Amino acid sequence: MDFYIKESGVRTSFEYGQLDISGDETFGYRPYQLMVASIAGCSIGVFRKILDKQRTEYEDIKVTADITRNPDEANRIENIKLHFVIKGYHLNQDKLLKNLQVSSKNCSMVQSVKDSIEVEETLECIELSR
Repeated sequence: MDFYIKESGVRTSFEYGQLDISGDETFGYRPYQLMVASIAGCSIGVFRKILDKQRTEYEDIKVTADITRNPDEANRIENIKLHFVIKGYHLNQDKLLKNLQVSSKNCSMVQSVKDSIEVEETLECIELSR
């Protein structure tokens, strides 16, 4: 990966497109946003793969991230609470919680930060009817 300095931040390009990074949101994504997006995106992606392999019927999965930062330590991220909301049919919450634990152990981004950022995951099931 190559990164280039620009007037208001940093720019890089990937196959999907250009990415602008800046401490000022008007010029690009803030670094902490990218960190949290990587962790949440990886986590929900691995969770989805597990559910698809088990043929779990669901209509939607959403994850909300609540971030705690420490202003006394360079505003570092100390905790990320990921709250998963899954909507579907005949959902088994206990099985889904086990699947979420497996996904956390197999998410490369969660595992990359496990000794420096606490990642907590909670699950809410919304049962749909046909």
